[in-house]
Amino acid sequence: MTELTVIMPVYNGDKFIAESIDSVLNQTFSNFKLLILNDNSQDQTAKILENYKLKDSRIAVITKSKNVGPATLRNEGITLAETEFIALLDADDIALPTRFEKQLSFLKSNPDYGVCGTWFTFFGDKENKVIKHEETHDRLKIQMLSNCCIGNPTIMFKKSHLGDLRFENKYVPAEDYGLWSQLIAKTKFYNIQESLLQYRWHPNNISQTKAENLKKSEFIIKKKQLINLGVLYNDANIDSYLNVVNLQKGLTKNEVINTIEASKELIALNTKKGVYNHSLFIAHIDKVMIRTIRNCKENNRSYYKYIKNDSGYYSKIPTLDAIVLFFKCLF
Repeated sequence: MTELTVIMPVYNGDKFIAESIDSVLNQTFSNFKLLILNDNSQDQTAKILENYKLKDSRIAVITKSKNVGPATLRNEGITLAETEFIALLDADDIALPTRFEKQLSFLKSNPDYGVCGTWFTFFGDKENKVIKHEETHDRLKIQMLSNCCIGNPTIMFKKSHLGDLRFENKYVPAEDYGLWSQLIAKTKFYNIQESLLQYRWHPNNISQTKAENLKKSEFIIKKKQLINLGVLYNDANIDSYLNVVNLQKGLTKNEVINTIEASKELIALNTKKGVYNHSLFIAHIDKVMIRTIRNCKENNRSYYKYIKNDSGYYSKIPTLDAIVLFFKCLF
């Protein structure tokens, strides 16, 4: 019986898809089905897929009559998957040979974990760089407040843990962040501390060409996580709450003060609800607050007086930073 379904959406991918398919076929773990969803490609993708399908019975191809987008394609793949374990891979990325073997080993050995990602390495038009995300569930859950801290094309997950959650088109191009930020509240996440995927970077990457939509979607996703913590949906101080968990440089004196006060409220909410690991949550906020204080664009004596006497963070500021702050506010 097949143990793993690999979902690969593709649109006009004839330049790179052969490399991606080969990286799957060359895995040390071989008991999988590769489900490729062709989004009405207008290039040679269909021909390439047909050739691969004839060569390897583990490959299945679904061709759409109209373009529906990668979020819809991945959802269709999840629905069609008959296996508990599902891996994601984009049609221009390369999975290293031991990726599936190592992820399956972890998920099988840890029944309470539903999602396993890995580090990944940028290549292509971007200089090779390894992206090293946090490892443990508690740290990942907190980091998710700031960004999507798990690489979507590196992910393997258990279908039973996903439940009714799916990629949502309203969050495109941040639909991965939308899904994983919700699922991390329902099951445990883990990142293997090894780069097991090569992530191809080129000018057509969706996060580059749709940056404004990305920013709007990320704002909504972050806000929903704060609401889960207890922040009111229509709270007028929502920007200050967001600044607590997402560093914003160059805030005004009043904005920094509002952010510091909001940090105290978030810590109190988490103490009451226990959504995040208490000590890690405080440590994350401390780190952001210290950098926020340091990067304030307005420095005067009243600001220094507040930071020293009323902020609650002065004792946590490194000595050198405290000295610099003193002289910046003095002159």
